[in-house]
Amino acid sequence: MVKGKLDISETLESAKKLLQEEKHISPALKAIIKILITLVTLLAGKISLNSRNSGRPPSSDPNRKKNNKSKNTNRKPGGQLGRVGVNLHPVENPDKIIDLTIDKRTLPHGEYTNMGFEARQMVDIVISCVVTEYRAQILEDMHGSRYIATFPEGIIRPIQYGQSVKSHAVYMSQFQLIPYERVADYFANEMKLPLSVGSLFNFNKEAYERLEVFDALAKEKLSHATLMHVDETGINLNGKRKWLHSASNRLWTYFYPHDKRGKEAMDEIGILPNFQGKLVHDHWKPYFTFNVEHVLCNAHHIRELQWVIDNHPTYTWAQSMQELLFSANKQVTASQAQKLDKNSEKIVRKKYCSILELGLQEMPSPEISDNKKGRMKKSKSLNLLERLKNFEKETLRFTVDTDVPFTNNQGENDLRMTKVQQKISGCFKSIEGAKIFCRVRSYLLTTQKHGLSPTEALKILFQGKLPDVLFTGPPIEA
Repeated sequence: MVKGKLDISETLESAKKLLQEEKHISPALKAIIKILITLVTLLAGKISLNSRNSGRPPSSDPNRKKNNKSKNTNRKPGGQLGRVGVNLHPVENPDKIIDLTIDKRTLPHGEYTNMGFEARQMVDIVISCVVTEYRAQILEDMHGSRYIATFPEGIIRPIQYGQSVKSHAVYMSQFQLIPYERVADYFANEMKLPLSVGSLFNFNKEAYERLEVFDALAKEKLSHATLMHVDETGINLNGKRKWLHSASNRLWTYFYPHDKRGKEAMDEIGILPNFQGKLVHDHWKPYFTFNVEHVLCNAHHIRELQWVIDNHPTYTWAQSMQELLFSANKQVTASQAQKLDKNSEKIVRKKYCSILELGLQEMPSPEISDNKKGRMKKSKSLNLLERLKNFEKETLRFTVDTDVPFTNNQGENDLRMTKVQQKISGCFKSIEGAKIFCRVRSYLLTTQKHGLSPTEALKILFQGKLPDVLFTGPPIEA
């Protein structure tokens, strides 16, 4: 790590060497200095962490510089040649037509022939509350017995909220992540429809209960998938740390909250114990307890290698490894087969091994603890190198398997909006609220992957059904 003109990493290494060579320092003072060097090393490592070299989000970077993509280009402002724009197009059957006539008093005197019209259309929206009253006919026979017409299914109260209100409210709170109070304000101000926070919670709870069949279906589909992305992230439940687990692939998403982060939670969720395919993850050790084909996320490797580059400029192996991974991924992407041929794969693996050998030469050996029974202390850089060495197959699997991606971005993207929800709302008030969020969010992301919009999916749900596309599969173009 370089701070100003001072290379902290190099200075710390020099201090360690000088301390080892010094013979006239008492053991007690030497121990204290070692502790101080360790503390400075740990603090320097934490200070240097950012979104480029760790799992931190970009928003956590202090005084981060934003990339100005147009800064060094000669392009003119505005739309570029060849771009596909998003424009309004006239419709054949407008909802409303207003005929405009010419005031003939403003025209010169003479005879005129009607030549048709010039049309211009304005697209607007009307937000309103629509009340539908069902009047069931009552018939009475000569004996005084009464017969009442049957109301449509679901119409059970003198007055109640309709499916559109429920689906719109759930969409705003669970997909757009707008807090309950603001959703209630929207309905009151824009639609003149008083909607309590309690009603909003009940709508979400009703959606949760209606999705019990979907919950089982999603778990079954993911359990039998050929490839699955898994990840987990911390959530705040009334001030206590809990974990939100995610399992997903191209078509399905499943979230579940749990007290634990490790195998106990994974077993209870019930997807991984039955999974036999390829599992993409970030090297969280509990995942390795499952007997599957493991695939490691190279986005994590790239960031960790960047940390080594930032903090130890003298370690050239990290830069070389980063360039090799980028190059291999570029070759795979450019390949028609979406994988490397045998010769190219052999070259990549040979380079991979030679870079690891270079790393072992460049980095100092682990220091042996003063306590003979203690374990050898390994640096963060050495731990990364050993992981890349021990898990070469899992790291480079993307080069030989067309199903395997370069990163775990699918899983991370599905989880991303959970962090947004926590920023907006601060925390979940109850485990029930967390479970509602997870199940409804799983459903909305899954239906999106199948080509349905969230509002369409919720409308079908409140009609008491699940979309047919979940059982038949998405359209080919999706």
